[in-house]
Amino acid sequence: MNEITEELLAEFKERMKLSDDEDGNLTRILKASTEDLIDKCGDYDVHVNERFKELVFERSRYAYNDAIEYFDNNFLTQITTLAISKALSSSSSVEGDTSEKE
Repeated sequence: MNEITEELLAEFKERMKLSDDEDGNLTRILKASTEDLIDKCGDYDVHVNERFKELVFERSRYAYNDAIEYFDNNFLTQITTLAISKALSSSSSVEGDTSEKE
């Protein structure tokens, strides 16, 4: 689901104005950013949810520039918003499941 595809890598490289000689490193950075943000925000698909993809790209930019320690504080509002949205959607689907059983 959240595989780092060539398309996602190309989109990130274009945004960062990077060349092809760093593909392995950039793929690792994107993968780590995706996994970290899934842990914090919930299970979003980076290929489907544009807000989640934006956060993945921003975290990857911070990691690439050796400034990862600043990411969480600088993007706390966006991280929290996605986490709350995921929690609310999970909660409403659980409530819907229990009401169907009654």
